[in-house]
Amino acid sequence: MLMTKQRRPAIRTRRGWAISVLQEAGAIRECDAHGWMLDRADPHARDRAFDTARRDPPQGMSAHDAVGAVGEVLDGIGDTCLECSQQVD
Repeated sequence: MLMTKQRRPAIRTRRGWAISVLQEAGAIRECDAHGWMLDRADPHARDRAFDTARRDPPQGMSAHDAVGAVGEVLDGIGDTCLECSQQVD
């Protein structure tokens, strides 16, 4: 049977590409209830994301800029959902 490697979807922004890399590495996830990105605090997943950025930056971006984009996204993501933490039971 012929098998092909699935291509990554075209990402139009630097931030979108970084989020995609972090999700593939397992460093971030979505809140099931609200869709906010959450940091999983997994150092191995973060290392995988930075390695991917270094080895395979998007076309037109240097490896240094790609690593910086991943770092910027990680800096802006918390480990708790803003909406879940505001809900009162």
